[in-house]
Amino acid sequence: MDKNRTEGAKNQVKGTAKEIAGKVTGNKAREVEGKVQKNVGKVQGEVGKARDEARKGH
Repeated sequence: MDKNRTEGAKNQVKGTAKEIAGKVTGNKAREVEGKVQKNVGKVQGEVGKARDEARKGH
């Protein structure tokens, strides 16, 4: 499994946590930061997925 897939998953989890914390505390900056990190994680995961597929030759 490509490193980007695991790092992407971590970023998604961390981003979701920040987003929720921001909503609960009313901290819009934290909420937005969490959304951004979550989306970066999704993209990073897709990059890792593509690299894995390329290695498999599909």
